[in-house]
This record gives sequence, structure tokens and C-alpha cells, in this order.
Amino acid sequence: MHTRQHRGFTLIEIMVALAIVALTLGAGIKAAASLTQQDQRQSDQWLAQLCAENELARLRLSTQWPGIGESENSCEQGGRALRVRLAVQATPNPNFRRIEARVDDAAAGDGVTLLSLSTVLGRY
Repeated sequence: MHTRQHRGFTLIEIMVALAIVALTLGAGIKAAASLTQQDQRQSDQWLAQLCAENELARLRLSTQWPGIGESENSCEQGGRALRVRLAVQATPNPNFRRIEARVDDAAAGDGVTLLSLSTVLGRY
């Protein structure tokens, strides 16, 4: 009586293992790309916040009362060209103005707002 013992893996088992490894690597690459994209978005918003706060501080420190209307200024932070759009609006109290600063990427030109920041500015 002679029995034969088989050792090793079949081709099907190897193919299943390779498919599992490929799916796992694909999910890992997708997760890493998502983290990188989120990091870039957070960096863009932080630079946009710096620009918006600088413009609002400039208005607070100015000796001239801001007129009602819209204006646009450029701002460079971290090597990025950003555009700050200020909208000054009247309030029910004439001694206050509502100011909204919208910041977008000047180079992109697609009109996507990176950050919107609002405040109220008093006359005195």
C-alpha cells in the first residue's frame, strides 16, 4: 500500500491570497490619499484664516470708518496667492458695521471659497 502525500498550496489558494493582498493594498492607498487631501485642505483653510484675520485687523486699526460695499484685496501666505473679498454692510445701529471676509484661491479661479469669516466693527 503506497499513499502519496501532497504538500504545498494549489494555484487557486495562491490566487485567492494574492487577491486579498491586492484589495488590502488598494484600501490602504485610498486611505493614504484621503489623509493627504484632508491635510492640504486644512493647510489651505489655515492660510485663508490668516488672510481674513489680517484684513479684519487692518479695518479695526484704520482711522477711517469703512464704507458700505464690497472690496477685494490680494494676500500671499505660505507661498500661496489668495484673494480676500470684503463685504461691508450696515446694521440697525448706525455705529456698527457687519463685515464678511471671504477668501478663495486666486490661482484656481474656480470661485471656491476656502473660508468665510464675519465680524461686527464698532465706530468707537
